[in-house]
Amino acid sequence: MVRRETAMRLPPQHQGLEVKVPSFFRCPISLDVMRSPVSLCTGVTYDRASIQRWLDSGNTTCPATMLPLPSTDLVPNLTLRSLIAHWAASAASCSPTAAAAFAVPSARPSPAGLVRQVASSGADPSPALRELAAYLSDDDVDDFEKNALVGAGGAAETVASVLRRKGEETGVEGVEAAVRVLAAMVASDGIEDKNKKRVAAGLAVDATATAASLARVLRFGSGLEARIDAARMAEFLLANAGAEAKAAAAESSELVAELIRLVGPIDEKGTLDRKAVDTGLTCLAAMSESRRAARAEMVRLGSVPAAVRALHATTEPGASAKALRILESAVGCAEGRAALCEDAEEAIPAVVGKMLKAGRGGAEAAVAVLWAVCHRYKDRRATDAAAASEGGLTKLLLLMQSGCSPAARQMALELLKIYKVNAKSCLAGYDSKTTHIMPF
Repeated sequence: MVRRETAMRLPPQHQGLEVKVPSFFRCPISLDVMRSPVSLCTGVTYDRASIQRWLDSGNTTCPATMLPLPSTDLVPNLTLRSLIAHWAASAASCSPTAAAAFAVPSARPSPAGLVRQVASSGADPSPALRELAAYLSDDDVDDFEKNALVGAGGAAETVASVLRRKGEETGVEGVEAAVRVLAAMVASDGIEDKNKKRVAAGLAVDATATAASLARVLRFGSGLEARIDAARMAEFLLANAGAEAKAAAAESSELVAELIRLVGPIDEKGTLDRKAVDTGLTCLAAMSESRRAARAEMVRLGSVPAAVRALHATTEPGASAKALRILESAVGCAEGRAALCEDAEEAIPAVVGKMLKAGRGGAEAAVAVLWAVCHRYKDRRATDAAAASEGGLTKLLLLMQSGCSPAARQMALELLKIYKVNAKSCLAGYDSKTTHIMPF
């Protein structure tokens, strides 16, 4: 077979220089040099971006042969990709000006080499980590290659180890870059679950040191997005680590304090960021399931006011449910009940208001909070605030009729006793003319 090459003419200022591109390096659709060559079942190779657009447009035939496609699976052509990379590097070295004029794709630094740079002690890992983050976020890179790097290539464990280094060894910039790489691994749909578990295992090797590094990024990160990435990695650790590692992260006062700050305002106007609030609440809700000492420390650092503030601000059922779970855990200790009842006029109406707006789990958590402070421990401030809350009685009755758990139903029944019930007060909460029978 004779190889055909296309001579590409340069602009007038570069006359006499030519870049010859082998024809089979070009995508049949775009006619550009392929960056991520993939083959269809017909045996024809295309650039991934071009053929994906063709298929996404509803086409079911091979563009080159027009044959129907029994399968639309895209198989990476690694041999051709390697040939193109070698050719691009050779073209750039022989004629840098020509390569620049035609934007000849230069070979990306070896991902394996970048991992080795990160692993080497004494060197600043930030540049290599930024390259890795770009590589993992590049849609043109095949998922097979990304998984090979994260798994067999050891990228997950190596990058996670950056978070375990001492502060004087790696600055905040390096830790932030490592967090960005790990967040890209975890967020990618193309990374297999078994490789994502490698990330969790790497973070859990020394959960205390990992939590301290995440707290540094949350406190000194370059922007809100970096802080949210750090919180997501804390969330990932809490969701996938063993009990011991999870407890170590939950007992990190630095991390808890920064997560509470993340749930708060992001500017002087008191603006709350939805993603920041949701991610912070997810972490705090997971931490609140830890040991009693950790829950008391969370209360001391301000988890109760943060959760109440979120209840007032959010309209998302999921975020409300997480805030209510934090409060449910908090009232399980004396410090939490004191913090909630200290500001009962603000906190209790917020709990009542979200009772039927946070899903079943959130509703039962709200009942548990009210039952603890109003019935079991009979705090007068909480009782008065609950009795004065608009629609409280109606919501309890609706909850009892909604198929809640027996425990929640019993707590709701006991809470009804704090209301001065009569027929008018009961019926006033319903927008119907039907007669409702009281349960007692």
